Amino acid sequence: MRSYFMFHIGMVNGSFTSTMKPFFISLLLLESFLHESAQCTVQGSEFHLEGDYLLAGLFDIHHDSSPVVQDRPEAINCSSKPFIHSSYRRFQLMRFSVEEINNSTDLLPNVSLGYEIFDHCSDIHSFPGILKLLSVDGLIQPWAEPPKNLSKVMAVVGTHTSTQALTVAPLFMMDLIPMVSYGAASSVFSRKQNFPSFLRTVHPNKDVIEVIVNIIQHFNWSWVAFLHIDDDYGNDGRELFIKKIDGTEICLGYTKGLDQHTNYSQVFRQIEAHQINAIIVFAPEWTAEALIKSAIQQNVTNKVWIAGDAWSLNKELPKEKGIHNIGTILGVSEPKVTIPGFSDFIHHSKGQTHCENAEQSMFCNQVCNCSSLKPEEILNVDPSFNFPVYAAVHAIAHALHNTLQCDSGRCNRSITAYPYMVLAELKKSKFILLNQSVTFDENGDPNYGSYSIVFWNQSGDAQEIGFHNFYPNLYFFIDNSKIQWKTKEVPTSRCSQECDEGFKKKPDGIHRCCFKCEICPNGTYFNKTGNPYECINCKDTEWSAAGSTSCNLRELEFVPFTDIGAILIMVGAWALVVLTVAMSVLFAINYNTPVVRSAGGPMCFLNLGCLCLSNVSVFFYFGKPTASSCVMRLLPFRLFYTVSLACFVVRSFQIVFIFKMAAKFPNFHSVWIKYHGQWLFITLAFVTQALLLLFGNMFAPPKPHNETSWYPDKTILVCEMNIKGYVGPVVLLVSLCFLCFIFSYMGKDLPENYNEAKAITFCLLLISINYASIYTFFKNNIATFEALAILLSVYSFLLFYFLPKCYIIIFQSHKNTQEYFLGVILNYTRTIYR
Repeated sequence: MRSYFMFHIGMVNGSFTSTMKPFFISLLLLESFLHESAQCTVQGSEFHLEGDYLLAGLFDIHHDSSPVVQDRPEAINCSSKPFIHSSYRRFQLMRFSVEEINNSTDLLPNVSLGYEIFDHCSDIHSFPGILKLLSVDGLIQPWAEPPKNLSKVMAVVGTHTSTQALTVAPLFMMDLIPMVSYGAASSVFSRKQNFPSFLRTVHPNKDVIEVIVNIIQHFNWSWVAFLHIDDDYGNDGRELFIKKIDGTEICLGYTKGLDQHTNYSQVFRQIEAHQINAIIVFAPEWTAEALIKSAIQQNVTNKVWIAGDAWSLNKELPKEKGIHNIGTILGVSEPKVTIPGFSDFIHHSKGQTHCENAEQSMFCNQVCNCSSLKPEEILNVDPSFNFPVYAAVHAIAHALHNTLQCDSGRCNRSITAYPYMVLAELKKSKFILLNQSVTFDENGDPNYGSYSIVFWNQSGDAQEIGFHNFYPNLYFFIDNSKIQWKTKEVPTSRCSQECDEGFKKKPDGIHRCCFKCEICPNGTYFNKTGNPYECINCKDTEWSAAGSTSCNLRELEFVPFTDIGAILIMVGAWALVVLTVAMSVLFAINYNTPVVRSAGGPMCFLNLGCLCLSNVSVFFYFGKPTASSCVMRLLPFRLFYTVSLACFVVRSFQIVFIFKMAAKFPNFHSVWIKYHGQWLFITLAFVTQALLLLFGNMFAPPKPHNETSWYPDKTILVCEMNIKGYVGPVVLLVSLCFLCFIFSYMGKDLPENYNEAKAITFCLLLISINYASIYTFFKNNIATFEALAILLSVYSFLLFYFLPKCYIIIFQSHKNTQEYFLGVILNYTRTIYR
């Protein structure tokens, strides 16, 4: 219409005259105004802005959720993909940041920034746009000579996901073009040998995983599931989580990579089968939405969902019907930062109607369906990663500011800036942005910031309940009172319930969190702060009952001299001494009588004296054992009791030999009498026992010992005897006892006055019973009963062998005559010959 009108006037007048120019200009302006009012405004593309220095932006405004495998290259139509409101908000935030910098008088004062933003909606089909960003004129010719400055961009802002970054980052790394990502969190980007010009304003996955692990430990959950998107971002998070929980009480009971083909019903059945109540969801918002919606449909209840920072501030999911039935949702998020002026920018930018016709391609630069969004639709979406976008643009601007030496109030435009120069300044970045000191570490990761811990409340808001500060000091905090648990109390998530006090864990399966409980036995205890899989042995001086958590000091036991048993035994020992002396005096007075001579004559005094000396050992069994007292407990008794047994052996042998063998072996009897065989045998037994005891005390002396195996709560102070050192003396004693028993048994049919078989046999049997009883029944008072056994052993011979003879001497003197003894022998002889 305008062309026709101008052509018609031109034909009438023939040409435009100078006088007619103002009129036509006014007419054209009027037409333009009418045209704008009737239709719409036409403005430059939101994806492109001219400037002195160009920034590239990569934003996944659309998401290719299910890419189709193609057999030939085809251009991708991003507008046909699902539209992501939160990504579009971040896209607008880059535009706002550039505009803010261009309007600043401090940052790049006489320099303008431009941008070329690309809708990076596909990981595998976005290379044409990337190559366009890298080229000077939109055309790359691999066969041509490489130009000195191929790229027209100074730096790149993006991409959002790790997989997107991995597909395009190598293209920018070749020429050291700075790539500042606001969302790629995979740990692989910290490797500077592979990604030398890659930086990011979002914390890497290891920081998010650290916060998640702290949350799990805070609530004592040890049995968890880890669901993640099956890509570089999710797999990296899973590996970092596995490494982080190594050495902790947390066990990964189930893990699954999620994609568009995942059977969520099977995933939830597996989680229920493993009885897992805490589920970590490490995935982007579109994957998390599919998972949570499926959980609602599958009627999954009473779980704790821990959201990663990619979807913890989602605005749509909290409004889903039935969202609160699935349990409690906690999350890790970037702190919510209000960016001044951004709201006004969005209202101004979206406050007018733009063309919806074919000229839309001019508006978008890439065909899209984003122009009809209302300001509220942009401002009210998930604010995640907004500050990282804002910080990324400002970091590049500050680096370019330093490269161009703009500190004097004007930038030095004579300096030719190259991307590698901007990269060098980026690495040294240190500036304040919205009260946050922005710096990078040697890996290009942010050396600032914190994470918020949020809870999805009943109102559908992500309520902040805690935080995790990384810089300047590490600090973790959660306000438990702000959480309204679906189960009314903090839920548990354990493979096995914790063992009671005094019980150790016994592994049950491959996971350390799955175990059985076993009570710690006597003599051990369970230390809560120690190894939960072992019971600790108490010290030798301590004891404990089964299921104890500590040890008690053992009660020391030994027999003091003041013990009533010790007093009675010592009184009995002194009585034995008195009785022995009295018998010796009685035997000395009646030395020439038949009873004394039949008892052994002078050998009786030796026997009585040795029995008395054997009794000395009794007094060393009381009091706290010492090295000398341990020796004296056995030395006198074994030495002198050996002599006493030797006397009884000789006495029994002589009687049996005289009555039964003298006639058959007359020469032997003569030699025995001539060389005093009885004294030689006694001396040999004495010397042999003395040498054995000497060697035993030299090489294996008895020593004090704390016996702890007899009683769980007591330590019995005893004398430890070395069996090897005392086997010789014991064998000698047993041998003498055996000979004594044999000879006395052989003389059981001799005349009554010469028959000591019953007395000797009874004495030996009593000794055996004494010692057997001591070691079987009386371990707690073994010292007392050992002393009693010695005393009874001495008393047995004294009472059953010597006392009857004393009785005859005192009360039956008619039996202590030569005639009586001859009569007894005569009767025995007659009996034999009959």
